[in-house]
Amino acid sequence: MKFLFLLFIVIPIVEITILINVGEAIGAWNTVGLVILSAFIGVNMLRYQSLSTLARAQQRANQGEIPGQEMVEGIVLAVGGALLVTPGFVTDVIGFCCLIPFTRQSLAKALLSRFTVIATEQRHSASAQFYSQDPFSNASQEPHDRPRNVSQGEIIDGEYERKD
Repeated sequence: MKFLFLLFIVIPIVEITILINVGEAIGAWNTVGLVILSAFIGVNMLRYQSLSTLARAQQRANQGEIPGQEMVEGIVLAVGGALLVTPGFVTDVIGFCCLIPFTRQSLAKALLSRFTVIATEQRHSASAQFYSQDPFSNASQEPHDRPRNVSQGEIIDGEYERKD
């Protein structure tokens, strides 16, 4: 609850105060120009960084690994992009920190250490995986409900139709 108070009350007050002070120092139109310039630079950085993160995620997925780090980095990039589009200098600084690779990766690692990534097998209604060693050893279970253990033998993909 305190976090929401900070997010929706304190940060806008701080942003308005800083915008007024910067506006008095360099002029209102220059301040507006800085805010627009930071949003423009941020959106372009977001585009580049998100494409490189997506490429790394696809590479890890193609290698059979879970791209957990890259998925969390994608979330951090989305938050950073939203903060950069929000007018203000404090949110811009936080947003740019989310876009800079070193700080983004450090933040993603810190967030990832608080979560557990679990790989789940995608199931299709018309396909199942059977074990080549005694595939019907547990006839009471559906074939796709059997635990998947590669050490039990080679996995054979196939189509099936259930007739009860």
